[in-house]
Amino acid sequence: MARSEAGRKGKEVRSDCWIAVEEKSSGGISIAFKSKVASMYGAALKDMITTGLKFFGIEHAAVEFEDAGALPFTVMARIETAVRRMRPAEKREFLPDMAPRCTYGTHRERMRRSRLYLPGNEAKFMINAGLHKPDGVILDLEDSVHPSEKDSARVHVRNALRQIDFTGSERMVRINQGELGFTDLDFIVPHNVHIILIPKCESAEEVKAIDAHIAEIKKQHKVKADVFLMPIVESALGAIKAYEIAAASPNVVALTIGLEDYTADIGTRRTNEGRESFWARAQVVNAARAAKVQPIDTVFSDVSDMEGLRASVLEAKSLGFEGKGCIHPRQIEVINDAFAPTEDEIKRAKAIVVAYDEAQAKGLGVVSLGSKMIDPPVVKRALRTVDLAVASGKLAENWRETK
Repeated sequence: MARSEAGRKGKEVRSDCWIAVEEKSSGGISIAFKSKVASMYGAALKDMITTGLKFFGIEHAAVEFEDAGALPFTVMARIETAVRRMRPAEKREFLPDMAPRCTYGTHRERMRRSRLYLPGNEAKFMINAGLHKPDGVILDLEDSVHPSEKDSARVHVRNALRQIDFTGSERMVRINQGELGFTDLDFIVPHNVHIILIPKCESAEEVKAIDAHIAEIKKQHKVKADVFLMPIVESALGAIKAYEIAAASPNVVALTIGLEDYTADIGTRRTNEGRESFWARAQVVNAARAAKVQPIDTVFSDVSDMEGLRASVLEAKSLGFEGKGCIHPRQIEVINDAFAPTEDEIKRAKAIVVAYDEAQAKGLGVVSLGSKMIDPPVVKRALRTVDLAVASGKLAENWRETK
């Protein structure tokens, strides 16, 4: 009879489990069980395994199960993956309930200073990710997942979207390229994902195809919420076509760049100074601004170098970027703080906004600060600075009343 397995086991594994299922012709469901928490949760876990297998119509099976502190949504994902590997045509989904804490939305203009990448097949990194307060969490189905585990990761990410409290962080998923990516979308779009990251994007057609497939899934599942897009430029061709990509759909809200793949594509090595990538990064900033979406910088790969990270963020900010990727929670605070306006920037912006408010109240078309005339682009930048200062907690929302 058929046999399959899914999940992870071993001394280094945390918050996960491993299951092997061998379908039988008789004898019911027998479970060989290993868990450090068997005395407290063993009966519940065995019941979940039995319930899951019977959900898929499996009445007789020999099961091996090793638990390393997996939460129910992970156990359910591993059961479903094992069944799907045994029965490739299986379409049913063993879904955990959608928790109320997972139903919040997002909006187009929200801050995206920091986005934390989390491997899609690793529950241990997901569970407390929201406590670190990134603006967004990225459940990754692409580079951080081994090709042999893509199927397992997409089921796991789907369940995580239904169960994990990311405490208000924007819920993002980086899909795979090509047909794998379309399959990823089938699994995740119905489950309150906010942004889809499109890796190694090189054309507007790629964006449009993904956007159209999302629209089909939303219609099928009666999803009303927006699902936004963030294409990633990671090649010379992608950089050349950056504006076409950024302007390809009204659902694109940001354009970002991945420098590891980009520098490999142009045949050079990535450096902290970034001279080799200046042109591509400038392309991304200008393309994003021209398309009226947010420009977001690449990750900083040395998680132990906080000074280097801060310098990198300040440089990115000076180029016009509004956010940066994170590969470790310790990077989040530095990134959020460095993208926030300085006290001098806030002071000047407040003065300009007050002058603008007074001019508006008097019906004047010209804004002046002292003896200087203030151009509309300067006013626009000041308004943005004040909004960012409020969102960053450096300025009270009612600052006009207390000025």
